[in-house]
Amino acid sequence: MISLKTRVLYGTGGAVYAVKEAAYSMFVLLFYTQVLGLSGTVTGIVMSTALIVDGITDPLVGSWSDRLKSRYGRRYPFIALSVLPLGLGFIGLFTPPQGIIENSFWLAAWLLFWTLWIRTFLTTFSIPHLALSAEITNDYQERSSIMGARMKFAFLFAVVVPAVGLLWIFSTQDGVDGRFVSSNYPLYGLLSCVAVWIMGAIATIGAKPFASPTQVDANRPGTSFKTLTLDLLRTLSNLSFRNMLYYEIAAMVAWGTISTLNMLSWTYYWEFSATEISLILSIPSLLAIGLVMLTLGPLSLRFQKHHLLQYALIGLILDCLWLYPLRMTGLMPGDASTIFALNFIFMMIFMYCYLIRAITSYSIISDITDEHELDHGVRQEAGFFSVLNFIAKFASVFGPVYAGIVLDVIGLTTGMLPGEVPQATQNGLVYAMGIGILPALVVAIYFVLKINLSKARVEDIQAKLKLRQEQGI
Repeated sequence: MISLKTRVLYGTGGAVYAVKEAAYSMFVLLFYTQVLGLSGTVTGIVMSTALIVDGITDPLVGSWSDRLKSRYGRRYPFIALSVLPLGLGFIGLFTPPQGIIENSFWLAAWLLFWTLWIRTFLTTFSIPHLALSAEITNDYQERSSIMGARMKFAFLFAVVVPAVGLLWIFSTQDGVDGRFVSSNYPLYGLLSCVAVWIMGAIATIGAKPFASPTQVDANRPGTSFKTLTLDLLRTLSNLSFRNMLYYEIAAMVAWGTISTLNMLSWTYYWEFSATEISLILSIPSLLAIGLVMLTLGPLSLRFQKHHLLQYALIGLILDCLWLYPLRMTGLMPGDASTIFALNFIFMMIFMYCYLIRAITSYSIISDITDEHELDHGVRQEAGFFSVLNFIAKFASVFGPVYAGIVLDVIGLTTGMLPGEVPQATQNGLVYAMGIGILPALVVAIYFVLKINLSKARVEDIQAKLKLRQEQGI
């Protein structure tokens, strides 16, 4: 039985990834386009370029982590050495010098450099940390529990860090909306840095007990382009993983869209203040996390993991079909308190369903690593998680890229303040959200229906692996 201490210490690693998610989904696009004046399309190109580099580094780090031979094991050196430079990256991201700001080319280059910096060190931290989950336990339910701890911290910090920023850094002062004051953003960069350092240090401590030398086949070749390619092809040969991959692409595209456009929607469509956004971002999410803590155990005992995925996605689709149409058809009450309450309910349902979805997805990947070992005789936990991690990053990039293009298309220009945006532009923002979210969730359900890695199947795989180990095969 995995102890509460182990779950909590491991789970804190999710907060490190969440700080990046919060920065890029909530503030980077707003800061660089609406405050500093960089073109939305240019910002999208920068994000796409960073994604290409991620496509190279993610599987490389995954393969390297699977093959690393060290007295501290395969994962711990990556985790421990990534935290300090990763935190510094957020200070650089939100603190471009005035001379850089005045030149669009150099501003774009500055954004690209620090985005690559952050994403590289996030890769070297997150992929080995994710792979560690499959080594901590091989129990079907406990894998959901250990991954649930990581996801709870991830979602908690994904909302708490920006909520703190909105409440204390970007609040309105003397009638000036702090979200459009450039001097506030270095403080948010510092807040992100400190959060990464503190939670990353705790995660490093949590990983230390698992830092003993890992059993690695002495005859297994080291990392090279050839071995990297073979590792990647082996992971993609697994049918369960391919279906998980297609599903995750679609689901994370939906997440990337809503997490990025939500900030713009709350600001310009609903015209919430920074304080109101901090409340609607944090409290429903905290309630959702609490509900997950209460229900995940019983749900895991009652349903197979792939069934939980299906139900969570159906919940997400239904939740996306009522709030905005209610207002656009004139059926929503006009008083501010009711509008706020309905957004509150929407956010709580969305976060609950999405958190259940995320926990279950990563738990299934841990099970797939066992299936893969049975088929191929090698463990490639980081190889699988590196591909999945790349997909998650794709979503975080897709959101800002898509939103940047949307800003240019609908005419939401630099300097526009809430209350000054034409109704046609506001409606365009809503249509863009629907286009980016609903079709992706439908595609995700299609591929989830193809996934069927049951508890009985996982236990049978593990029994065969145990027998093979006892026989020395």
